[in-house]
Amino acid sequence: MDNKSGGQLTSSQKQQQTAASLARQKVLEAYQHQAYKNASTAKPAAVKPVQPDTKRKKRSLGRAAARALRNTERKAAAQTVAPRVRTEDWRKYHSAWQDYYQKYYGDYYQKAARDYVAKERLKYERSAAESAEKDAQMKAVMSVSAGEKDQKNFKAQIQEKVAKRAKKMRKSRHFIPIIVGLSVLLLGLLFEYNQVIIANAVAFMSPGGSEVNDISAIDPTVSTNVHPDPTLMIPKLNVEVPVTFGAASDLKSMGRAMLNGVAHFSIPGASAKPGEIGNFAISGHSAGNVYESSQYKFIFSGLTRLTEGDLIYMDYNGTRYSYRVKGSNTVDPSDSAALRRIANDNPNKPMITLITCTPLGTSKYRLLVYGEQIHPAVDEDTATQAPATNTDEEHEMPKNSDSPLVQFWKWLTGQE
Repeated sequence: MDNKSGGQLTSSQKQQQTAASLARQKVLEAYQHQAYKNASTAKPAAVKPVQPDTKRKKRSLGRAAARALRNTERKAAAQTVAPRVRTEDWRKYHSAWQDYYQKYYGDYYQKAARDYVAKERLKYERSAAESAEKDAQMKAVMSVSAGEKDQKNFKAQIQEKVAKRAKKMRKSRHFIPIIVGLSVLLLGLLFEYNQVIIANAVAFMSPGGSEVNDISAIDPTVSTNVHPDPTLMIPKLNVEVPVTFGAASDLKSMGRAMLNGVAHFSIPGASAKPGEIGNFAISGHSAGNVYESSQYKFIFSGLTRLTEGDLIYMDYNGTRYSYRVKGSNTVDPSDSAALRRIANDNPNKPMITLITCTPLGTSKYRLLVYGEQIHPAVDEDTATQAPATNTDEEHEMPKNSDSPLVQFWKWLTGQE
């Protein structure tokens, strides 16, 4: 069998062609053998002898014999060209063709079937690989689409919330001026009255912010570690603060002095110093504005907590003086005569009076907390006497810093 593609024959194809040739040869040999056999065994038809009766009969008989001989020869030739195949020869013929088809077409169709199966398998594998690749691409696209969808949904939700809030704001925009006005008013009130708010909170804390040096609130005779500089100590309030001496008694001078602690407030009739008979007055702030840098603006905010019997200590010129609280008074800011009355009500005794503003955060009144010196013991014959005076001159006692609004008004009107 020729190779239809025009290329070289493979070994399998060569074997198939050899088997086919052998089968065809066997069929032809069987066919030729049978034709020859039939031709050799054929008998000519019997010819009758010519009777020599007459000359005419002889001619007729001669013609008839010739025709018979020709017919016999035609039949013999026909039998030689196309012999009849017997049953056993047909079987051989059929068997030869079966062998031919089995050897050639059987192998051919088996190979074709194998090739077909291989091609179908390769086609299936390619299709499966393409399908898997398409699925992977689809999943990737779907994941990207899902991420983009989630991002779009998130963005849409934010935009929707913003739109809703904007819509609400547009509906309520007529309230904006009111809200802004209330906010400004509230901030202004907080800023104006910050002294009141903060002072009331600090009053129940420790205004001094440090521990008093080796002092017990129940021992008035403690005299160790005396401060070299004038220092006031109140153990109950945890106050330990420097005292400024020599400042003028006007409000401005006293205000500057109290930025550095507390200050000695000396006026006629109440100008005694520690250890002298008379009234030793000390002034300190109870409140200050939040923007002020002084650390002593709340130093006396806890004076309202002092009660009778509490101890006050004063280190002065290397000596520690101890005082026991006797009472307190609330007076007008200009009632400086109250300081002279304390001295007059306790003749021949060294007294101390602590002055601060009250109520907390305001400068409406002055709180006076006074006490009597109990250590060292006082010798009335040798004790120093403060200068006496009979003047009725009034002096306004020191006060807290003005509120922001008052300060702004004074600055605007040019007041001192």
